[in-house]
Amino acid sequence: MTIQEMIAARRAEPWREDLRKNKKNKERTDIPRVHMNELDPEYRSHNNEEVNLGLTSEQAMQEAQRCLDCPNPTCMNGCPVSINIPTFVKYIEVGDFLNAAKTLKETSALPAVCGRVCPQEKQCEAQCIHIKMKKEPVAIGYLERFAADYERESGQVSVPEVAAPNHIKIAVVGSGPAGLSFAGDMAKYGYDVTVFEALHEIGGVLKYGIPEFRLPNQIVDVEIDSLRKMGVKFVNNCIVGKTISYEDLHDDGFKGVFAASGAGLPNFMNIPGENLIGVMSSNEYLTRVNLMDAANPESDTPVLIGKNVAVIGGGNTAMDSVRTARRLGAERAMIVYRRSEEEMPARIEEVKHAKEEGIEFMTLHNPIEYIGDENGRVKQMLLQKMTLGEPDASGRRRPVAIEGAIDTIDVDEVIVSVGVSPNPLIPSTFKGLEVSRWGTIIVNEDTMQSALSDVYAGGDIVRGGATVILAMGDGRKAAAAMHDALLKS
Repeated sequence: MTIQEMIAARRAEPWREDLRKNKKNKERTDIPRVHMNELDPEYRSHNNEEVNLGLTSEQAMQEAQRCLDCPNPTCMNGCPVSINIPTFVKYIEVGDFLNAAKTLKETSALPAVCGRVCPQEKQCEAQCIHIKMKKEPVAIGYLERFAADYERESGQVSVPEVAAPNHIKIAVVGSGPAGLSFAGDMAKYGYDVTVFEALHEIGGVLKYGIPEFRLPNQIVDVEIDSLRKMGVKFVNNCIVGKTISYEDLHDDGFKGVFAASGAGLPNFMNIPGENLIGVMSSNEYLTRVNLMDAANPESDTPVLIGKNVAVIGGGNTAMDSVRTARRLGAERAMIVYRRSEEEMPARIEEVKHAKEEGIEFMTLHNPIEYIGDENGRVKQMLLQKMTLGEPDASGRRRPVAIEGAIDTIDVDEVIVSVGVSPNPLIPSTFKGLEVSRWGTIIVNEDTMQSALSDVYAGGDIVRGGATVILAMGDGRKAAAAMHDALLKS
């Protein structure tokens, strides 16, 4: 049965037909979109509690009524992991929350994670039929989070069915979203899957890169535990390319490798003063705070707690960094971004939350130098004022310096969040891979297969930096292709 046939068959089930008859489309579209329940900004800006509180059952069921159960659900076109969105939403409408969660798990290894951090407004919700009617889209992300959370809190966590073991060993390098998604699908096919993680915690960027106020570790751990129950094995503190080699994996009997080692190499701007004490990358800052208890002054490697903190960049990682600094006691926490707010790649929700928490936005400014004190610590930054010119290759208007317009701002900590480059270890140690000039592994876009026939890759090591859900989509695509290739071999 094709995906389209499965969608049609489920839509034709009597209970779904009854739902469509029970309420007219006009009544459904007149229901206002639900608003997320949130912690008070003043309270939350001083602790690490999750900001979004989720929907109540009543809110979720009402929001689910807004879905028109379209015969051609365009929302699914925007989902990189092909969740059957109308089916899980309609289960919520009738109060069958556990079946909604099971539907999510058919194609997504991390529904509670995706419900929190995916940019639904640019993906599934962006293709909701409501938008064509000049209405707000169905809150698919909120509903996904609700169903996953309900299942976890009910204590009735379902584990997807797996095929009989085929005893073929598969290695996964990295336990971020691409690796976890791939591992889950390969386990469903019956493979003996082992995930190798360089850090001491499983979860990759979900743990080290995203603060708990946005994605609690407990949520990630529950999703990982489901994979364990499916038979996936995890090995932490193991650096593939250092601790064990590509050849070692072969000698140990692994028949396929999925490289999902991410993009953990931070980019800097190469301007004067970047080597001063108090200037660091967002990767280092968030990893130390999120994984190494560095905010604790008793920690072995305490992080600098700045009072005047500038974060350079406008993406989600920049928002995570500046909001973390605020929670650690920054009196003035600033986003410095060379374009206008309209061009910021960060999610609208993250910008909204940051503003509510007192974050200052210095848009159309670009640092050109950091100035240190006599002890080599950063004390000021020089900011070049910018204006916007013609669009560049990204489609955003290009920032242009305003000659002679420079501001001097006092800072005692600067966190640079201007992008990342792929982890170079796998590309440099797996001989025979084709690597782009940006350091990404070159793959067949249809199969995610690399120039080494038994090595597939996905996520940031291929994309150079992308969303959780796009990485998960890569993992699913690679798993299907590797399974197909192994069946034919």
